[in-house]
Parts: sequence; C-alpha cells; structure tokens
Amino acid sequence: MDVVVVGAGPVGLAAAAALRQQGRSVLVVDRLAAGANTSRAAVIHARTLEMLETIGVSKRLVELGLPLQDFTIREGERVLVPVSMRELPSAYAYTLMIPQSTTEQVLLDRLEELGGSVLRPRSAAALTQDADAAHVTLDDGQVIDAQYVVAADGMHSTIRELAGITMPGDTLSLSCSLVDVRVDGGLHADEVALYFAKAGLLVVAPLPDGSFRLVAEVADAPEHPDLAFAQGLIDARGSKATVTEVVWGSRFRIHERVADSYRAGRVLLAGDSAHTHSPAGGQGMNLGLRDAISLAGALSTALATGDERELDEYAVRGRAEAVRVIALAHRLTRLANVPRPVRPLRNAVLRVVAGSTDATRGIARQLAGYR
Repeated sequence: MDVVVVGAGPVGLAAAAALRQQGRSVLVVDRLAAGANTSRAAVIHARTLEMLETIGVSKRLVELGLPLQDFTIREGERVLVPVSMRELPSAYAYTLMIPQSTTEQVLLDRLEELGGSVLRPRSAAALTQDADAAHVTLDDGQVIDAQYVVAADGMHSTIRELAGITMPGDTLSLSCSLVDVRVDGGLHADEVALYFAKAGLLVVAPLPDGSFRLVAEVADAPEHPDLAFAQGLIDARGSKATVTEVVWGSRFRIHERVADSYRAGRVLLAGDSAHTHSPAGGQGMNLGLRDAISLAGALSTALATGDERELDEYAVRGRAEAVRVIALAHRLTRLANVPRPVRPLRNAVLRVVAGSTDATRGIARQLAGYR
C-alpha cells in the first residue's frame, strides 16, 4: 500500500478519502466492528468546509446540517459578546451544526465511492520501519507494508506510542459532561451560545433534528446524565428552558496536550493522536479534519516525487496551529471560570470587546479556523 491509515473516525476517513481522490492506494484499519453512532463533535467551521471541498463532501454536509450565523458569549440571558459569522471571507459564512455520526457516514460514503474501504475490527499491535517501508502488524498477525502510516487513532494512539512520539501536557481537574436534550422553549435555536456562569462554562448549540447539545465543565460528570442532571445544568448556568428528554449523554476529561512531533520517519500524526484540548469553541474535530486534508496533500507529493519537504512542513505548521487552537480554547475556558471578585472586570473588558467591530470579527475568524 501507499499509506495505511489507523483509525476510521472523521480524521482517518477524511485523510483516506483525500488520498484516494489523488489516486493513492490506502488501507484504513479500525479496532471497532462498526462506526460510532454517537455525536461527540457536532460543529464544522467555515475553513474546514472549504478544505473538505477537495474531496467533494462539503455540499452533502451542508444539506444534512444546520447552518448558524451567530455565536454569543452570555451571562444568563445577558449577551456579553455577540459574534457574527456573516462577514467571514467564505462561501460558508456560518457555523454548521451536524452530529459527528453523520459526518463520519458522509466521509465513509465518499471513501467507498472512491474505491476505498475500512478493515474492521483490526488494531495495530506492532510497528517497524526501514529504508524501504513501514510495517504494521495487526492483532490477527497480518503484516501490512506501506510507504507511510497515518496515526488517526485518537488521544491514546497506539501508533504514536509505537513510533516513540510523546504527547506531554495537562489533564484538567474538571470533567466535561456532554448531553443532547429536547426542551420546551427557553433556548436560542438560531445561535451557538457560550454561557459564563458561577457554576462554570456551558455551551448550548442547536442540532439539525431540533434537539440541543449541552457541553458543561463539572467537578464530577455522570457517565449517563439523566433529565434532572441536564435540567440542573441549564438552571445553574443558562436559561429557563425545561428539559423534556435526554437523547444521549457522555462524559470525558479535558486534556490540553500536543505531541512533541507530528512525524517520526514514515509515521505521521493527525487529529486527536496529535492534539487534544477543551471543547470550548468547537475546535477539536475541525483541526483534525484540516490536518487530514493537509497531510494527504503532502503525502501525495512525497509519493509522487520522493520529496518529503512538504511532510516536514506539515509537521511544523500543524503543530503550530494546534498550539494556537489549544491557547484559544484554554482562554475561553478560563474566562468562564474566573473567581467571583474578578467577574465584573471580566465583563467590563468583554463589553469593550463587544463594542469593537475589529475585535468581534477577529473572534469570528479564529473560531472559523482562520488565523
């Protein structure tokens, strides 16, 4: 094979589809027997949609998603900073809300249209490299030889560890609760809202099926959040909505980590195997999808010409962007959790930001994936 992609989440599927689009032989392997049907990541930003045009999936994603042009930072019902996506330099001047399961299915469909497939359930057990190829041994003993290996197997990446790449950083004391709910009034169906509250950060985002995604930092998130827990999040941090149903829920720890290097010989990292951070701003999957498209282009050049300079450039640029995105998510998270005595000052500063067109445009561009 030209490339083995380990991991069939959105990042691995996008990388594989981009490589197939450019005529490369690709094998995708994944440890799960079937793709996930949950919706952890639920937003695709403008710059990401632009890059996904190269593999022909942006139109389909937009058809299935919910475009929203407004993003607000709130304290209760009081808007501290309104941010509009309408003036983004893009045909996608909005934030697209779409469940991760839908995004994965669209990417899988496109990969299969291009002649690719996913080998399941298989996991990587060993990895070696030499002057001619990389050799990935699967858990059934099969050895796959390839020119390059893409690690898209998540924060606990086996390939990253086998390649000897470390991923230092911090694990925050807070955990994160993710709950999809249906409500009776009260929440804003035309915007993504970031609530700053005494109890902590709450993200509220509408989904295409009429439900709402709640993401909140809590001291000890339940594994299976129930209706009372979801109602408590809204009561303590957001609006006056009444939760009528919990559609799905999960929990996870917040990590702020970035790999020391995105490359070790014939092994390249992308997505959560390379970086992970707070969900504030909905940056994680977007950064990973942009990794995937950029890396596929660099791999195609290296395979066609033998010149690996673009791979090295990807590794440097990708890591720099991850550091920037982690800093942005960190700032949003910390702003929500400043001590009570500091909040009046924080709000005063945010009011100044809200009064500056240049500042709000800058926030929109950062959230949308532009530097």
